[in-house]
Amino acid sequence: MQVGINLLCLTGYVEKQHLPHIRRLRELGYDGVEVPVLRGDPRHYEWLGAELDAVGLRRTTTSVIPSPEANPVSGDADIRKAGIAHLDWALDCAIALGAESVGGPFHAPIGHFTGSGPTEDELKHGAEAHHRMAERASQNGIYLSLEHLNRFETYFLNTMEQARAYVDRVDHDAFRIMYDTFHANIEERSQVAAIETIDGSIGILHISENDRGIPGRGHIDFDEIFAAVRKTGYDGWVTLEAFGAGLPELAAATRVWRPLFPDFETLFSESIRFIRDGWEKAA
Repeated sequence: MQVGINLLCLTGYVEKQHLPHIRRLRELGYDGVEVPVLRGDPRHYEWLGAELDAVGLRRTTTSVIPSPEANPVSGDADIRKAGIAHLDWALDCAIALGAESVGGPFHAPIGHFTGSGPTEDELKHGAEAHHRMAERASQNGIYLSLEHLNRFETYFLNTMEQARAYVDRVDHDAFRIMYDTFHANIEERSQVAAIETIDGSIGILHISENDRGIPGRGHIDFDEIFAAVRKTGYDGWVTLEAFGAGLPELAAATRVWRPLFPDFETLFSESIRFIRDGWEKAA
């Protein structure tokens, strides 16, 4: 098992001024970081990859679909083409970074709704785009970890039952699911049953409390989650995802208007202890 942290708690675009925080993460024992790839170009992520190598941190990425005008599941062929180009860009940046996995909800635009669930055509278009992306990712030693979101953020992929069917539809060894405890806490009747449903196809486990703050301070039963995940034999990335109030570019998507942790040192140190202790206890 490797412990990671989603750097969206710091910023949506990692630059030189964020490196002291990243060095501190290594000092605390984090194995790697989940780098937001929301803008920029491959040259920037090549620079960041070199900085992470110098610190000794492995890395994954998280990306989204930024706009309905670049939507890979759209019924409009030109919009689909723009969406596929966006997926190519996200993968280009991940390759330059030296990432092990591309994660996040890179299926449909966050906060965009059609008034119903995904249509058969949307599922078909998405699976074609993600199969194509997975094929190119695997050629570069990367796997995909597509993230489900709750129904208030997307209509496309909400539950592990849907995720299981979508994995089968995409049908590629490099295509997996990012299981997120925050979203599952909203959508699933039982997180244990949900984890059993997606057994064998978890690419990254996102540890995210019910308020998106420090794990262990809310009401999610992480003991049962760690036990259920370990029972599947999963031994990959266990990645903290927490959000603060300091990122205006994320506030609209995450609805985080207030501070959810007192400071970065508390978030970083308390969370890694909680994750490592919980994982060991589940053994």
